[in-house]
Amino acid sequence: MYIEQGYRGDLGMWKYFIIPVGFLGFMVLNFLAVLASDVPVDVMMNQMIEQLGVNVVLAMNLGFLAIGLFVVLGWTKLIHPQSITSLTTSRKRIDWKRVLTAFFIWGGLTATFALVDILAVSPEDYIWNFNLNKFLVLLVIAILLVPLQTSFEEYLFRGHMMQGLGILAKNRWVPLVITSTLFGLMHIGNPEIGKIGYIALIYYIGTGFFLGIITLMDEGLELALGFHAANNLIGLLIVTSDWGALQADSIFRSTAEPGAAVLSEILFPVLIVFPILLYIFARIYKWSGWNEKLFGRVQSKEEFLALEDADAPELQA
Repeated sequence: MYIEQGYRGDLGMWKYFIIPVGFLGFMVLNFLAVLASDVPVDVMMNQMIEQLGVNVVLAMNLGFLAIGLFVVLGWTKLIHPQSITSLTTSRKRIDWKRVLTAFFIWGGLTATFALVDILAVSPEDYIWNFNLNKFLVLLVIAILLVPLQTSFEEYLFRGHMMQGLGILAKNRWVPLVITSTLFGLMHIGNPEIGKIGYIALIYYIGTGFFLGIITLMDEGLELALGFHAANNLIGLLIVTSDWGALQADSIFRSTAEPGAAVLSEILFPVLIVFPILLYIFARIYKWSGWNEKLFGRVQSKEEFLALEDADAPELQA
């Protein structure tokens, strides 16, 4: 009953929409600015990198979202008020083993897919970019900021918004669809959208649905937190490009034309890899009741609290 954990706060639906509306409004303004500009986003990014340095620009991009994490957690703790644990999971405590399991499974697969493409499939599309001193700086920035950046997005979309929309709609599919779609559209101003086209949104929206499904099926954010951190961290350390949203002193630099990656980097994960991962997680954590958890109704506050009271003696025994 992950969505129902929102009842543990001092409910007032306005409290759920201040941060999402503010953040999404900023994203809309950013996208409109991109449309109005005569300079492509990737060109702007490269100009900033020339002026400030790649690490400064990377830290700025990650740092803005990292600060957002503390805003969401502080808002939850002080304004709702609701415990961070109940925003994270329906379990009595956050299951860090789940976070690490998802991190290492997806981190391992991400590294494997990247290295197979670099070494065997398309070696002509990559150049060796490794510089130890620069890479060590990148490693520090990435380890410190990437998990904060990805956790912000998870706590905002799959946590804060999922619980608020679920309680408002009284069902599970509405928050799943809305948060997944908005998560994808959040990336519409990224440089790769300008290079590849709006078809790239299939990947971002598909990823949003995947993360939303594992959150609802597992009754908590832990798997999504681990997956998202691994996806951004491992990818950033291994490969960079001149047109990506996050540029860095990675081990390899891709020289491939962005349009050539539609099949392998957009459709393959969404249509093949994510369903396989759902199967793996379902077997590991023995998920059942898919229809109810993804499309069922959300209990009322009275039903939730009554069930909590009924379970209390059993938990104490």
